Amino acid sequence: MKLLRWGPAGQEKPGMLDAQGTARDLSGLVPDIAGPVLSDAGLAMLRGLDPETLPEVPQDARLGVCVGGTGKVICIGLNYSDHAAETGAEVPSEPITFMKATSALCGPNDPIIIPQGSKSTDWEVELAIIIGTQARYIPQSEAFSHIAGYTIGNDVSERDWQKHRSGQWTKGKSSDNFGPVGPWLVTRDEVTDPQDLNLWLSVNGTRMQDGTTKTMVYGVSFLVSYLSQFFTLLPGDIIMTGTPPGVGLGMKPPRFLKPGDLVELGIDGLGQQRQEVIDDPRV
Repeated sequence: MKLLRWGPAGQEKPGMLDAQGTARDLSGLVPDIAGPVLSDAGLAMLRGLDPETLPEVPQDARLGVCVGGTGKVICIGLNYSDHAAETGAEVPSEPITFMKATSALCGPNDPIIIPQGSKSTDWEVELAIIIGTQARYIPQSEAFSHIAGYTIGNDVSERDWQKHRSGQWTKGKSSDNFGPVGPWLVTRDEVTDPQDLNLWLSVNGTRMQDGTTKTMVYGVSFLVSYLSQFFTLLPGDIIMTGTPPGVGLGMKPPRFLKPGDLVELGIDGLGQQRQEVIDDPRV
């Protein structure tokens, strides 16, 4: 099952895809793709619907972040052995964990906004986990039961701010529109093995990243269990699981995004994103 949210930013409505790939409106049945709807019981209720009996979403409707009510966006750094190698870093002995501000979240096809003063805005295609039920101190064997599903994330990053502006990585990760998520939440029953997915990213039609979740250092079930030892994971929380090699920072010389660029990315079975790169219109 593929769930989505559509409509203007801040006014998104819930929806789902039918078997033909047409978006259908769920707003008459559930308030949002959030909270109890993300539980096994909530997803089972949606799975029992006949999507073709639901109103069609306008074809030109904007897609928003595919999950609502997100309290935390937790990111994992250097979680692909080949990406760590390209940046000259050692594989961490424990997952590197940092937060991305929820205000950075945006729809999968919304523009990437270059923030004022940025010269090093970079791309990162990532498998994102959507938490479905509360998890605290859970063993790895129970991790999947707390996952609602998966989606695509682009962990857009300002590298100079991340590395040189003192302190944690959060400042380089949290500008507005630095968190495209979607296009849809694919429920976990449709993803046979999250550790066997190809993921890719192109800039202006040139393939930059072409990897597989097989090379993740810390896998999906480990990460959910591990993070639950430090804080409670809640329905709607998003875990960005790291990126494969091919980021702009790792190129020689480094290459970063500029206004007018087009970023496209995708993951097997999870859809695709498309983002135009623009200057901040508020400056």
